[in-house]
Amino acid sequence: MVKILKLGKAVIKLQGQYAGQQAVTVCNLDDGTRGQKYGHCLVAGIDKFSKKLVRKDSAKKQAKKSRVKCFIKLVNYSHIMPTRYTLVVDLKDVVSADVLQSKTN
Repeated sequence: MVKILKLGKAVIKLQGQYAGQQAVTVCNLDDGTRGQKYGHCLVAGIDKFSKKLVRKDSAKKQAKKSRVKCFIKLVNYSHIMPTRYTLVVDLKDVVSADVLQSKTN
């Protein structure tokens, strides 16, 4: 069987809190893990983009509007739809599955 979900593949989440959001696959776990016996992958994406800035806003308000919020999730293969686009950047060094285990975030 041909692997469709390679590293760096752009996907769209179909279910859950971030349904409809675009993400990038970081790590594929085809055989599953001890806790999750199904095939899944680690995805990272942008939850909330920055808003339009207005010159008359204060510095505090401009800083708040320019924030970007991201998400990192373990997702079942049946809950994502792959696209034809890929990202060339290697995110494996930046994001790992161990990040999801720690509660200090």
